Amino acid sequence: MQFGVFTVGDVTTDPTTGRTPTEAERIKAMVTIAQKAEEVGLDVFATGEHHNPPFVPSSPTTMLGYVAARTERLILSTSTTLITTNDPVKIAEDFAMLQHLADGRVDLMMGRGNTGPVYPWFGKDITKGIELAVENYDLLRRLWREDVVDWKGRFRTPLRGFTSTPRPLDGVPPFVWHGSIRSPEIAEQAAYYGDGFFANHIFWPREHFRRLIELYRTRFEHYGHGSADQAVVGLGGQVFLHRNSQEAVRRFRPYFDNAPVYGHGPSLEDFTEMTPLTVGSPAEAIDKTMGFREYFGDYQRQLFLVDHAGLPLKTVLEQLDLLGEEVVPTLRKEFDALRPAHVPEAPTHRSLVAAARAAGEARAAIEVPVAEPDAVVAR
Repeated sequence: MQFGVFTVGDVTTDPTTGRTPTEAERIKAMVTIAQKAEEVGLDVFATGEHHNPPFVPSSPTTMLGYVAARTERLILSTSTTLITTNDPVKIAEDFAMLQHLADGRVDLMMGRGNTGPVYPWFGKDITKGIELAVENYDLLRRLWREDVVDWKGRFRTPLRGFTSTPRPLDGVPPFVWHGSIRSPEIAEQAAYYGDGFFANHIFWPREHFRRLIELYRTRFEHYGHGSADQAVVGLGGQVFLHRNSQEAVRRFRPYFDNAPVYGHGPSLEDFTEMTPLTVGSPAEAIDKTMGFREYFGDYQRQLFLVDHAGLPLKTVLEQLDLLGEEVVPTLRKEFDALRPAHVPEAPTHRSLVAAARAAGEARAAIEVPVAEPDAVVAR
């Protein structure tokens, strides 16, 4: 089981002080958060991709490459890579380069994004979002798995004898999660390829995400990748922690009430009741997160959002201390104890390389000619 944090990289005014960080401050804060995540024993840091204010992470691989140089163990991921508006050739090359720089500590999450205007900014049609996601990802997979690609599609110029460089590290592409808030087509796509499925699991009730995950699991088994409970699932979540539960609510309330995404809507109490948001003590965060397993089944990755809505960096780092010291060790122990032996752990570069080598050896064994009995006797 992997635990980590993800950021959407918003630049939001702190409602308690009226101060808005600069873009430079926010970008450097994200780097500090990633380093702190490794320091406290988390497994993953993931950044979103946005191309509009008030967000700053327009170039995830630049950010993650910088973080790679300052960490040793942390898995570097995205919480959205825009498969619809990015060129698959550029994605293939950028993430292969990052793989080499980070010694394989890389995966990524494909998504369509939640900002409509981004499509025309990159010359795309939002009404073709699903079709773009399907076609672009098919090409991306080929670019990573075939040394020379001939390809023709609907949404970009054809490729003739093209080789993307560098090639994936150890001949194994980064593991891909397909992220979705609402689209069953994306769950189907993840299942078809045997990739991971990541349910954002933040703003909507759990019943909505349960339907998407159950669809993914069912179709994963249908396509012959394993049993439904062996499908690779990740979940998002939100926490705001304090050792005193009432103090956590008091401190977080002004940020919740004024957050650009959900402020001035349901009350904090209603929102924590209806969604995965936990505002309270470490024990409450453990209980609620363990409840995710009861509802969705065994899963492989849990990412928490902890740095949004104008929270100052000092507060975010305190959150990471509580996650690393009191929440994640207990969750890790409990999840590992409950996971059946046949349910896989979260994929890593090392495990993917080992699986690829085992598959290659199995193919080679099948292809080796077997001598006829008489020939054996004659020798």
